[in-house]
Amino acid sequence: MEPRISIITLGVADLERSIAFYRDGLGLPTTYTEGEGIAFFQLKGTWLALYPSNALAEDACLPPERTRFGGFTLAYNVASKEQADRALTQALQAGATLLKPAAEAFWGGYSGYFADPDGHPWEVAWNPLFPLE
Repeated sequence: MEPRISIITLGVADLERSIAFYRDGLGLPTTYTEGEGIAFFQLKGTWLALYPSNALAEDACLPPERTRFGGFTLAYNVASKEQADRALTQALQAGATLLKPAAEAFWGGYSGYFADPDGHPWEVAWNPLFPLE
């Protein structure tokens, strides 16, 4: 396999609510067409997709139940502490829930966490050892 991730698909309870959060609240560009039942957001280097949770579980042959924490987080890295604070503020204004305020991290950076409307955890981080392209 080549080392890449093409699409990250999040199972969501309410597709329209999640589209509004990511498109309108966070400002991500979407190729969503109403009535298709799935939304795609083109990001730098990968795509983010939103798909109803039950349909996603069925497609993957998994049970539809899920715990609050699915064992992973998504990360959004920024170029400064100030950008991290602005990104967290934007997410909260869009309807996210603050999980952890941004603060100095043990690994030498600065990070905080928010959850999207379906509880998917996102880390917003400035990492001086992780240069952005």
